Amino acid sequence: MSDALFLTGLAVLAVVASWGSTVAVRRYALAVDLLDHPNDRSSHTVPTPRGGGVAFVACFLLFSMLLWKRGFIGTSLIAAIAGGGSLVTVLGFIDDRRPLPARVRFLCHAIASAWVLWWLGPLPPVPLFGVEIQLGTAGLALALAYLVWSINLFNFMDGIDGVASIELITLMLGGALVWRLGGTGSEWSASLVLAASVTGFLLLNYPPARIFMGDAGSGFLGLLIATLSLWCGRDHPPLFWSWFILYGCFMVDATTTLLRRVWRGERFYEAHRSHAYQYASRRHGSHKLVSLAVGAINLLWLLPVALVVATGRINGLVGVLVAYAPLVWLAYRYKAGDRAAQVD
Repeated sequence: MSDALFLTGLAVLAVVASWGSTVAVRRYALAVDLLDHPNDRSSHTVPTPRGGGVAFVACFLLFSMLLWKRGFIGTSLIAAIAGGGSLVTVLGFIDDRRPLPARVRFLCHAIASAWVLWWLGPLPPVPLFGVEIQLGTAGLALALAYLVWSINLFNFMDGIDGVASIELITLMLGGALVWRLGGTGSEWSASLVLAASVTGFLLLNYPPARIFMGDAGSGFLGLLIATLSLWCGRDHPPLFWSWFILYGCFMVDATTTLLRRVWRGERFYEAHRSHAYQYASRRHGSHKLVSLAVGAINLLWLLPVALVVATGRINGLVGVLVAYAPLVWLAYRYKAGDRAAQVD
């Protein structure tokens, strides 16, 4: 069997298996009353089953093992994914059932991130305007912070129907493309299979959502985005900038919101609804419109800029600044982190 046929078949199987698993998880959640009940900080209005992320996590881990067995991904990557990802997922599932203290979540996220970095190995020099900068220990600290922040920001951004699923799918397809075109090897296939696994879940998460992924799913996806971007950047340093560009919608909204809330002295780890995407969904009265807009921005704006960077036509940092500039404007246009947005 050719590699292309194998990957196509695996992706199709991942979609089907994830869809079936999500249906089963939804039935379980309804049976045990694992529901997300609306409150004054919610963006939904009816009780909805949660914890659906367990379905696509299980499917992805299974199919990524097949990728490893076939030789598409290496042992270090599968170990990082399985170890760190499983810890974040189990922690998230517990937190979905009974909220855990912030310090416990942070400690476990740091352990999972450190596990990933252990398997990642030494970081390469960072290319910046034609100069390679050795970051050393500072680089590891930045990578650890990036992993932990990615876990949490993806959780923060999973607040309206379909938005996190659409973000993940478009980001992973874009990441697979820049990795395939600008790099070597076949570990980009992990991005493809993850996108397929989440597509099966999206069939029930698309607005109006019949199930939410919960912390078990959102934390896992945040870790995987950061992990795969670092893995790609380790072997092909300029491509890390392409991944960072593709992450723009969530990165800008979450970071802008966090900084503005911290500046006001608010407890940034407490639930709220002051992200730009939440404010936009209330202003336009539609989860679907905002979620699809995120996907369109990823494909029509961020992906082309990421490809230009991946092919070496512009410097990576310049590409980030170009790609992020309109996103920062949109974040402020939709009042990311604005206190008034929380009560609108």
